[in-house]
Amino acid sequence: MRHEEQAAQFVAMQSRKSEKYGIGRALHRKQLAGLRATFEVLPDLPDEARHGLFAVPHKYDAWLRLSNGGFNYAPDKVPDIRGFSIKVLGVTGKGALGGSAASQDFALINHSRFSSPTSDVFTKVVTTGGAGSRGEILKRVVSNPGLIPKLVAVTGALKTPFDGFATHDFHSAAPIACGPYAVRVKVAKASDQPAPEANQDWAADVYNRLPLTHDVQLQFFSDQATTPIEDASVDWPTPYLTVARLTIPAQQRDQAFDAEVEAERFDPWNALVEHRPLGEVMRARKVAYFASQQNRGAR
Repeated sequence: MRHEEQAAQFVAMQSRKSEKYGIGRALHRKQLAGLRATFEVLPDLPDEARHGLFAVPHKYDAWLRLSNGGFNYAPDKVPDIRGFSIKVLGVTGKGALGGSAASQDFALINHSRFSSPTSDVFTKVVTTGGAGSRGEILKRVVSNPGLIPKLVAVTGALKTPFDGFATHDFHSAAPIACGPYAVRVKVAKASDQPAPEANQDWAADVYNRLPLTHDVQLQFFSDQATTPIEDASVDWPTPYLTVARLTIPAQQRDQAFDAEVEAERFDPWNALVEHRPLGEVMRARKVAYFASQQNRGAR
């Protein structure tokens, strides 16, 4: 019931923003680029990694959706959370939601952890920030002063330096399964050389750099004290293991493909059962993503 109530708040905000901007997602509304890629699972992985998608070496086709994380269409230079979503195509096996998996999706952001430990805190902060005019937002904050430190924490996260999709790491920030283990997922930056004007057009910066190759890495659970499953605000200290290569070949902007990507569902619950999402935040996302997809008529 709690997650359904949260999803209803997101859908209400989504509907308000859709009246202003047209039909779109609740969060990560502004798609920057849709890209074709390949996702190659590496050979000779250790036993703990060889589950589901990573069980055997294989090269898959993949779609990428790069996005600004907010609920508005803001200029690229405005501080924001950035999204890097991957849809690995052609997978076979039981799905995390039952039936057969049609894809293995990874929804990543440019932070290794969430600014909020639970979905309750996240929902309050985000729906306050998207409540409407500045006056309306101020009224909500005044009536709920406990939100102030949480809003400050989110604002701090937004101000974290970001210099481009090719030059920044992206993280699942919340765990998924890898067979009997729990892991977080990382796509490592492809370059150490940011472009000074990249924030004028993040997508143009990516296209100008193609082809690009990123390492895909897993970070394994160690213990509940240092790598908690239920608290998404904790940065896991465990090392990363490279398990795959994500290659984005040279390509031109394709408006028809961009539209196809925009219409798709990029959802961590679109997954093999071996990679089912874990933790309270992921359980909340299951409900919220579905409600948002229904609201925008996603296929």
